[in-house]
Amino acid sequence: MDIATLIGLLIGIAGLIGGFLLEGGHAGMLWVHTAFIIVVGGTIGATMIGYSMDELKKMGYFFKLVFNDKRIDYLSVLETLVDTADKARREGLLSLESQLSEIESPFLARGLQLVIDGTDPELTRNMLEMEIEAFEKEERIGADIFMTAGGFAPTMGIIGTVMGLVHVLSNVADPDALAGAIAVAFLATLYGVGSANVLWIPFATKCKTKANKQVLLMELILEGVLSIQAGENPRVIREKLMTFLPTDTRKAAEQQKSLEMGM
Repeated sequence: MDIATLIGLLIGIAGLIGGFLLEGGHAGMLWVHTAFIIVVGGTIGATMIGYSMDELKKMGYFFKLVFNDKRIDYLSVLETLVDTADKARREGLLSLESQLSEIESPFLARGLQLVIDGTDPELTRNMLEMEIEAFEKEERIGADIFMTAGGFAPTMGIIGTVMGLVHVLSNVADPDALAGAIAVAFLATLYGVGSANVLWIPFATKCKTKANKQVLLMELILEGVLSIQAGENPRVIREKLMTFLPTDTRKAAEQQKSLEMGM
């Protein structure tokens, strides 16, 4: 579970409802099923129109992506690349064939296979860059769909409010009930704006953030594979790949290296 997503949702919802309760309202006033149906149904329907079924079928994956906490171990991948470079310099590139089955990253395994097969370095770079680009396009779908929903939700809320006001103003025989009915009508706007800013837009941001982290790892692997193919010194490769690491990971790696040297 991605704790940041869970805590953010709880704080966001608690802040909105808590503030309302502190103003003297009660939770029951915030629930109107008709407004909820209009906003949620309208948002889902309008969003679906803009995408194909093949793209929409992937939404289960993107919802899991938002809530799952799959940490990327950049340092472990870096060490694998350095060890592979050392083996390649000592035993030759063909010796790497035996360790391909032990590599967890499919992208790294494909890159090394290209090197082992003697692929031209420029072609190796182009093929791996195309794979990174394809990955980015696939991951962008989820963020785009969430952002689209975040754009439609407030509009559906306004539509729901207008529909509610039309209903209210067509039944003005009881003036005492008018104010309460208008308040209920405005809940549709609350649902639309609230869902956009607490759910859909933050979900899109989370998808983009996680995709960017994965792309950074793939770029690190790309540079490592090309360095291995060029026969560069493993120590040079390590220093080069360190520049790809996030700041906190790089600092931890440098501290660990200092401790090892001190011992």
